[in-house]
Order: sequence, then C-alpha cells, then structure tokens
Amino acid sequence: MQPFTKNVITVIQRIPNGKVMTYGQVAACAGSPRGARQVVRILHTMSEKYHLPWHRIVNMKGEITIQDAVRQKALLEDEGIVVSPTFTLNLKHYQYKFDPIDYDF
Repeated sequence: MQPFTKNVITVIQRIPNGKVMTYGQVAACAGSPRGARQVVRILHTMSEKYHLPWHRIVNMKGEITIQDAVRQKALLEDEGIVVSPTFTLNLKHYQYKFDPIDYDF
C-alpha cells in the first residue's frame, strides 16, 4: 500500500462522530494537498475493507455530492449533524480540525 493511501485511511478513521472533513482537507492532512480525487478513489475502493466512515467526507462547500446522498444525509443526521434539505451542512460548525502532527506521517 502506498504511504499516501495509508495516511488517507488513518485520517478518515480518526474523524470523530458528529464531525466531517472535506476531500481536499483529508488529502492535505495525508500529505498531498492536490490529492482530493485520490481520496475519492480510496473511499470508493477501500471503505468497506477498512470500515471507513465514508459518510463523514463532504465537498469543500459542505455539500453531499455522492450518488447515495439520502443515505449519507441519514448517517450524518444519526450523529447529530444538521443537514439541510438541499444536502448541505455548516462546515464552520461540523468540520473536524485534524492535526497531522499527532500522527507519524
């Protein structure tokens, strides 16, 4: 497994209940600020195998953009996150501030 992939998995696994991160934020924390599309690929292929909380990842505007938006919205709401009928949430309130210094990347 590539180091970036391992780092992405670690970052996503550390997002606590009731918080979200953006694709770009995960990429930057994992060591590749321009790797948001890679984060999408990793989520798509490895979420089940590594039990990733995929539903805690949103776009940079705080929008749910995946095909199964209704399911993602329900999972986020189960964690206490308020999601609007247009599938957006308040990033200022719910965004997790991951500190890569706390991990050995």
